[in-house]
Parts: sequence; structure tokens; C-alpha cells
Amino acid sequence: MVTIQETDLKEGILLAVERANTLGRPVLVSEVHKIEAIEPLSFFHTGKERYLGERFFWKDPSDETFIIGIGIAKQIQSDQDTDRFFHVGKEWKCFIDEAIIYNRNTVMGVGPLMFGGFSFDPYKQKTTLWSKFAHSLFHIPKYMLSIIAGQAYLTTNVLCTRHDDSTLFQKVIDERNRLLLSAQTPQQVAEVRLANTVEIAPDEWKRSVSEVVEDLKSGPLKKVVLARELKLHFEGKVDPETVLAHLLREQHESFIFALEANGDCFLGASPERLVKKRGDQVFSTCLAGSIRRGKSEDEDLKYGEQLLKDEKNLIEHRYVVDMIKEALEKRCDQVELPDSPQLMKIRDIQHLYTPVTGRIKKDTSLLMLVEDLHPTPALGGLPKKEAVEKIRAVESLDRGYYAAPLGWLDYRENGEFAVSIRSALIQGKEASLFAGCGVVADSDTESEYLETSLKFRPMLTALGGKQS
Repeated sequence: MVTIQETDLKEGILLAVERANTLGRPVLVSEVHKIEAIEPLSFFHTGKERYLGERFFWKDPSDETFIIGIGIAKQIQSDQDTDRFFHVGKEWKCFIDEAIIYNRNTVMGVGPLMFGGFSFDPYKQKTTLWSKFAHSLFHIPKYMLSIIAGQAYLTTNVLCTRHDDSTLFQKVIDERNRLLLSAQTPQQVAEVRLANTVEIAPDEWKRSVSEVVEDLKSGPLKKVVLARELKLHFEGKVDPETVLAHLLREQHESFIFALEANGDCFLGASPERLVKKRGDQVFSTCLAGSIRRGKSEDEDLKYGEQLLKDEKNLIEHRYVVDMIKEALEKRCDQVELPDSPQLMKIRDIQHLYTPVTGRIKKDTSLLMLVEDLHPTPALGGLPKKEAVEKIRAVESLDRGYYAAPLGWLDYRENGEFAVSIRSALIQGKEASLFAGCGVVADSDTESEYLETSLKFRPMLTALGGKQS
């Protein structure tokens, strides 16, 4: 059983209440303890009864970092469209500057941390599909399990007002102990039957692709990424825990993520890092160009070699490499990347992949890098501004958080964001799946349609659908 013997929390709460009274606004007290191992999905499941709609889940592809949050101590959110990265960063810094933090550990991803993301395009007209998610939404959790390089840590975050007193301490301790006890019990996840699958306006999407191809032949645009939606209907409510369990088994090499908001849950298994910051080091990924996996080892190698020599895919990949390299060179003293791409193979698909590393300049924040890099040509197009404007004009889909930055930032300015592709939005008995493809001047509409079908597979399989 996981127990926490000693605590600075009581003293911290009294100090935070006093500070809140002086400042006239709530103050965070945060405490970190090393604990015995807890199964990540069990901890996520533990919050279902009391904190449904207030949870998040994160796993990186290397299994080095798991971060799971339950409850919301504070939320940073906004529907403003301009300077949203700056304003989120400013609010987070002000909040942390006033906090009382007890953390003797130096590892990333423990202590006060915010988890969430941004919509793909805040200027796109919002629909009811994404009504539960603000254009910028981040949770600072009440209780957070971090498993970093195999060691488990529990962060407890308490937001104190001037009206609180020492009785708050016992309430928090009692609740925390109940959560830890519950997390030791194996949780049952319920499978629900898929009733039907509906493609949303496939013919309209194909016409958009054909029209964009014609525009690309004569205009300034080099590439535009167009996405579409697949709607799944189930006989009962879909549990995020069940889907995450499938993703953890089937898409192990990916970023596995989930973010809940007011009863809806956005989750997925993305192969693509946008950017990671660790001290003054940054890491990004160029991922563009894809082909299916083979049914045999020989067939798989053949497909891989075909992708490495395919001119269209190599050009698409070079667009991404050039853009990410240029964006990082603005913020870094040095940037390093290999001369040619390699293959990234995941369960259903293989991609052209180029890793990029850099050493950032002083006073460069992670959110500055996120803003510079979003969207990469792999998710928006090229030139960036014109491509996003074209998507806004011709794409009927409200992308919401699909293909947008999602991740975490800790109080020491370390963190990581993925590009939230291979994803789905779960809403009760329904799920919306999203997939896109890069359209260039010599694109073939049917080939692009088949590519999006291939990209639906990870989430479709995790949700119990059949692969076409």
C-alpha cells in the first residue's frame, strides 16, 4: 500500500492562506513525495467517480515519462484568438511566482505543472463539436502521479483562499489517502459495442482536395493539409480508460494522451513530437511522408524502401525539415539534424522521420517554441499563413484540438508538446475521429483519401472498429 508519512502540507496551507489574505487572490501550495509504484491507468481510473471531466493522461514514446492528473486545482483557459501562447505563459508564470512549493526532487515533470493544449486555428468558426474546449485550456491538477524513469512521485496541489484555515489540511489528507487506497485496487474497464460508422461528407472532402490541387498548380501555395472526420456511434457510453488501455497495448511507440473537459474527452496516440525542452536543450521531430506497413518482413522492407525513394513524400518531408530548422534557428544558438530522413515504424503505418536538436538562447520559453512551430507544414501547409487561411476557407471540419499542440509545462519551464494527431473526441455514446493528408500540386484525390483511411486505423482499432 502507498502511504505518505511526513508532510509539509499543513505548514504550507497556513502560509498560503496568509499570503492569499495579503494578495487578495488564491495562492497555490504544492507538495511532492516519492511513493511506491502505482499503475498509471489505475490512478487515472481512480478519479472517474469524483473527478470525471477533470482528468488527464500522458505517456511519452520511450515510457520514460507518465503524468496523470486528477481534479482541477486551477484552470488556465481562454477563447481569445490573438497572443494566446503569450497570455497562457504569462498567467502561468504569475501563478507560479506566488506559489509555495515543497519539492526536493530535480527531475522534470513533478511539482506544480499545467497540462493541456491549444486549438488548431482560433480564427476558424467554432462548432458545437468542440464547445466544451476553450481555444486554450490547461489544468493544474489537485493530485498528480508522475512516473519518471521508473520512479513514482505524487504531487498534491491545494489552492488556498483567505477564507480557508487549518481544517483544509485534514480534508486534503483524507481525500488523498482515499485516492491512493483506491488506486491499489484493480479496476474493471467496460467494453461497449460499436453500432455503426459514418464518414462525414467524403465526396465534399474529395472535391475540396481536387480544387486545392488546381490552386496549387498556379498560386503561391506549395502544400495544404486537408483533414476529415469519421463518426462512430456506440450502444453505450465509451469509457476513456478502455480506449487508453487499447492504445497502451497497440500504439506503444507513440505519445498516449487524454484530456477531459466538462464530460468530453480528447485522446489519441500521436507519433509526432512538436517540441521538448529540458533545461537549455530542445528536441523536435520532422514527421511527414507515410506508407502502410507490410504483412510480412520482406513486404514491410519493400514499402519502407519505396517511401525513402518516393519524390512526392521526400519533397513533403523536406518542407517540414526546412520550416522546423528555420524556426529553431531563430531561438537557438545551435541546431543539429541529420542530412537525410530515416523510417519511423509504428503499428499501422511508417513515416519519414528526421530528429532535430538545439541549444536555446536565454529567455526563450517552451511556449515561444510551440507558437513558432505550430502548425508545421505536416499539419498546416506551406507557406504557413496562406495554408492555414486556405484550410479555414475550404475545410468544413472544425478541427478543434486535432493536429494542434498538446502537452505539459512544469514550474521549472521544462516540458513537452506533441502534435495531437491519430486522435478522437469522445462524447458519451459517440466518437469523432480525425485524419488529414498533405495535398501538393501532383496529388491524386483517391490516393489522398486512402491515406486518410490508413491514418484512421489506430483510433478506429482502439475503439473496436474494423480496418478497411
